[in-house]
Amino acid sequence: MGILDSKIPSGPLADKWTKHKNDINLVNPANKRNIDIIVVGTGLAGGAAAATLAELGYNVKTFCYQDSPRRAHSIAAQGGINAAKNYQGDGDSNYRLFYDTIKGGDYRSREANVYRLAEVSGNIIDQCVAQGVPFAREYGGMLDNRSFGGVLVSRTFYAKGQTGQQLLLGAYSAMNRQINRGKIQAFNRHEMMDLVLVDGKARGIIARDLVSGEIERHSAHAVVLATGGYGNVFFLSTNAMGSNVMAAWRAHRKGAFFANPCFTQIHPTCIPVSGDHQSKLTLMSESLRNDGRIWVPAKKEDAIAVREGKLKPTEIAEEDRDYYLERRYPAFGNLVPRDVASRAAKERCDAGFGVNKTGEAVFLDFASAIERYGKEKALTSGLKDPDKATIIKLGEEVVEAKYGNLFQMYEKIVDQNPYKTPMMIYPAVHYTMGGLWVDYNLQTTIPGCYAAGEANFSDHGANRLGASALMQGLADGYFVLPYTIGDYLSKDIRTGKIPTDSKEFEEAEKQVRERMEKLMSGSGIHSVDYYHKKLGKIMWNKCGMARNEKELKEAIKEISALRKDFWENVKIPGSIGSKNQELEKAGRVADFLELGELFAKDALHRNESCGGHFREEYQTEEGEALRDDENFKYVAAWEYKGEPKDAELHKEDLVYENIELKTRSYK
Repeated sequence: MGILDSKIPSGPLADKWTKHKNDINLVNPANKRNIDIIVVGTGLAGGAAAATLAELGYNVKTFCYQDSPRRAHSIAAQGGINAAKNYQGDGDSNYRLFYDTIKGGDYRSREANVYRLAEVSGNIIDQCVAQGVPFAREYGGMLDNRSFGGVLVSRTFYAKGQTGQQLLLGAYSAMNRQINRGKIQAFNRHEMMDLVLVDGKARGIIARDLVSGEIERHSAHAVVLATGGYGNVFFLSTNAMGSNVMAAWRAHRKGAFFANPCFTQIHPTCIPVSGDHQSKLTLMSESLRNDGRIWVPAKKEDAIAVREGKLKPTEIAEEDRDYYLERRYPAFGNLVPRDVASRAAKERCDAGFGVNKTGEAVFLDFASAIERYGKEKALTSGLKDPDKATIIKLGEEVVEAKYGNLFQMYEKIVDQNPYKTPMMIYPAVHYTMGGLWVDYNLQTTIPGCYAAGEANFSDHGANRLGASALMQGLADGYFVLPYTIGDYLSKDIRTGKIPTDSKEFEEAEKQVRERMEKLMSGSGIHSVDYYHKKLGKIMWNKCGMARNEKELKEAIKEISALRKDFWENVKIPGSIGSKNQELEKAGRVADFLELGELFAKDALHRNESCGGHFREEYQTEEGEALRDDENFKYVAAWEYKGEPKDAELHKEDLVYENIELKTRSYK
């Protein structure tokens, strides 16, 4: 297939990464001092990559739009990170993690990449412990872990408070040391506006200083894009609003293929929406599903009474509750994968059993866990025949120790005590598995342009089990990219500084200015948010948890018309040459309006259901995803040709040599 050469090393699966590292070219330490690397985005993947590359001796420039390095993906949830440490001896292994991830991604990912991910997962934990990340510990002094959705083992490590944030602090401590040494130049409050290609290679970026409005040129021998996913195309998601597709999309416009845009992940454990004003949903940790039981009233009249405030959930008898996940998926119950849990919740709510005012929520109930833990605690405390109140009190203390920060957050937002009344949850867009197509080295189809973390098309395929995003971001940043980028840069040791006064930089800057001027020239009828909300509604209603041919075709037409209207009528006050947050938003929404159409086009062409991509026409009698391995066992990589409707499809066939493709079952 020429241009889509994945560069997967030959040989046995377990040896591929070791063999590859042994075969690649290295840059000697003295020469690293002469090589510049730009890292755009400073979340887990970007922060880890920047710190590690600078430690190795490269000169690194980092760019982030916030006032200091951070991530835009949700950090409010407790969350966790997967790694095959097998502390419990419950049967986990590199192979098991590899197999679960492949299966969880519905066999739409590369064997070699996923195995590498599993292989380095243990190193990530060791790296983060060394950086001082306060992972939870159990009595034996080992790190404590949990089971996340879709697996039969406990491999999800979590930190007290917010795991993602703690992992970030580990990466940032390493980054700050390098900033202090002068090996990292940090450009905060800057946004990448375009990628600059010289002789077909990525050689720098055009960035905008978001405080002064100044347009800047920055050159390097290679550019790493670690700018996260595009979940905000739905407007309402678990991401901070700044999480956008701009950097990846500008690289796409310059020739980087965009792969599998329709693979999105819906997270089942979010606090339900409260109104049209929202742009962000609070994400609750999936680890809640270890102990919380999910249910809706079995009788529709009870569900209506709950919605109208006439009946409390605690007043509904056990026999009148439908624990629908336990009913439908007895082997996994509440721990089914995210896509399965999310669609099951939607199905119940669509059937009229939803429990909040809008009918878009299900219960997550800790009553039985509190009782179970209370009895155990009473026994270990030497209490004989404790009364019910004592059991409940002890159980609540155990639950508080495990999930207290989440319960506190829930109560502050919803104004209900989750210890006494069941939580309400509903699925929301959380993570995107599509992104820039990369080969085994994490290089895009543009030489010298790399993509790491959520910005690349995911190692996890179509679904992603919980806690794998942190694993991929940190694996890419700490343990993959620093090796693979050296192979490419070994040819640049005599290149010297890349000048920024070349015609290529000049032309790229000119295009950036012209685009902003065009944005500012709209008639001023509607705000940027007006268009973003409209796009979000189209995406959620027609490209969300379930898709079908008719609605996808409608979405393509509607997004195309909305994009035309946006460019003609958007209202952007202020000027180009100063701080202008509306202009920032407009640039991002303009890209979303192109991505959204490509997303729908990708979903329309994939005539099957797999993981996070559920086509209503392709389901089993029981309503589960129906894959078509014969016709769709490939990565769909799209080449930019101007309008999204003209994008050209390139296929990377997925070859399975080590595992048998099976119908995924969690029953």
